[in-house]
Amino acid sequence: MFRLLLIFIFTFLIFNSKADNRNKIIKNLNNTSNFSFQFEQNINGKIEKGNCTIEYPKKMYCYYNKNNKVLVSNGKSLVIKTISSYYRYPLKKTPLNLILDKNFLINRINSLEERIINNSYISYSIIENENKIDVFFDIISLELIGWQTKDIYQNTALTILSSISKNQKIEKKLFKLPVQN
Repeated sequence: MFRLLLIFIFTFLIFNSKADNRNKIIKNLNNTSNFSFQFEQNINGKIEKGNCTIEYPKKMYCYYNKNNKVLVSNGKSLVIKTISSYYRYPLKKTPLNLILDKNFLINRINSLEERIINNSYISYSIIENENKIDVFFDIISLELIGWQTKDIYQNTALTILSSISKNQKIEKKLFKLPVQN
């Protein structure tokens, strides 16, 4: 009898903790209109660093330090521009369309099972429109700290966020798509 009681209490605490994490993550997302951060992106072993600003819904501006690459989403299109190239994609055809939609994230997180990684991160795996996205939250702050996707060429792309600041004043022109040279 005592053993059954311990199992019940342990199970209750685990499920209650997961529900509490989920609720706090959702609350953090709901209270975020924009955030800026430094990032490190690893695509098949090639590491790039830079800084980004995301404004919900679906706007993003990223500058890559090493090669002057810029990635911009105005909510409908995604442009990747370097010194020598210019690519424009419909945002809805990329995994970023889902990552940049906090309402989508909230709805999916609400119904997904969380995974604890190394007692440091909470992860949710989302499968949508042939895209698999793993989103990562810090286990202490419960803030979004990264994601893993497949890029448009089916390369695994892991993006880790740091130095995050939320709900800052942002110039709207930041998300204006750059013109092609």
